[in-house]
Amino acid sequence: MQKQNNTLPYPTYDSYKDSGVEWLGEIPRHWEVKKITHLYDNIGSGTTPSSSNNKYYGGNINWLQTGDLNDSKINTTSKRITSLALQHFSTLKIYPVGSLVIAMYGATIGKLGILDIKAATNQACCVLESSAKVATKLMFYVLLGFKENIISMSYGGSQPNISQDLIKSLRLPLPPKSEQTAIANFLDEKCAKIKQAIAQKEALIQLLQERKQIVIQDAVTKGLNPDVPMKDSGVDWIGEIPEHWEVRKLKNACQVIVSNVDKHIRPNETPVRLCNYTDVYKNDCIETTIEFMKSSASPEQVKKFKLKIGDVVITKDSEDWQDIGVPSLIKYEAKDLICGYHLAILRPGNKLEGSYMLRMFQTGFIKLQLSVEAKGITRCGISKGAIKSTLLILPPIEEQLNISEYLENQTTKIDTAIKLQRAQIEQLQAYQRSLIDSAVRGRIKLV
Repeated sequence: MQKQNNTLPYPTYDSYKDSGVEWLGEIPRHWEVKKITHLYDNIGSGTTPSSSNNKYYGGNINWLQTGDLNDSKINTTSKRITSLALQHFSTLKIYPVGSLVIAMYGATIGKLGILDIKAATNQACCVLESSAKVATKLMFYVLLGFKENIISMSYGGSQPNISQDLIKSLRLPLPPKSEQTAIANFLDEKCAKIKQAIAQKEALIQLLQERKQIVIQDAVTKGLNPDVPMKDSGVDWIGEIPEHWEVRKLKNACQVIVSNVDKHIRPNETPVRLCNYTDVYKNDCIETTIEFMKSSASPEQVKKFKLKIGDVVITKDSEDWQDIGVPSLIKYEAKDLICGYHLAILRPGNKLEGSYMLRMFQTGFIKLQLSVEAKGITRCGISKGAIKSTLLILPPIEEQLNISEYLENQTTKIDTAIKLQRAQIEQLQAYQRSLIDSAVRGRIKLV
């Protein structure tokens, strides 16, 4: 067969053949296709010792869960088990350094890791011990390159699974041993450079986000006039504020409405669109571009929880206390847009602008108050009473509008810079995927 088309700046092999695997296509003529079970003498897994028995945990034996997999070397585990667990559970085994691990279940399906430490695993990990027939690092890149193909073979609904038998039966391309090392070394070098470039851009994003926070905090607590006379706010952790501003409890400046509308559609109720937790968490502003979930509500719920322009919706409950009080401003009004469960509507009175309240809830001093009041262990929440007792810093309405306009301008510039960095990260990630895919399929010649 003819040479492969190649968009990367590397040569291709002289001739190719049909691999016999539909999703794999053609491979270099001198490569083979092998089942994983024919490459590894030992393919295994593990189990989870009873969590109710403390004698099984806190020992010195590394115990790997799929959440520990990071598509790289594994040199630590979040949990450890005891030798007693090994004695009581025959399916637990300590795997050697150099073993390749792949996640079989749930949200982490397809995640990989190479053991840099000895470790046992839970039942969601499939472990390929080192093989004399294939370089571990090459197989790591092969499985990484074919991740989407492997996941497409999964079964199950909301929690897709791949089995150990499926992994064993996978037919994958295998170059000669000398080429295996060359391909793995090439990808190591290129991926390390891409990883470094991504890390630099992520660090820049962090700096930009910190800058955004400082700009918002300064404008909301000090105003836009650096020469304005200041006074003691009367609250130690707030400090000084402009002399003509005031500190008020939230209940004296706006109405608090806690929603109880869930995502279920019930007969004989009014069809509505639901502004839910994710909509608020991911968007500073609720606009027409968002695709809302369909739900239903009673006439009383429609009347009480219908969202209006200028409302600020905040997250009221979350798995992490840091995600409580995340705000979003309602920028348009629709008759069927209803506030959903785990959220609270803050409806400003005549001394508070919604656009200013949005920025206030993005500051550290509001986050501090809400974190102190948050209750719960596995899931945190804040009560309606605690929300109403939150202290706000209130300038006159005209200043609120000026501050909001200023912050809209400044944060838009910062957000644009952040989006640019994220777009460049996506491009780097796409290039890395293309590089890995081409190398492990033999689309480029590296020897």
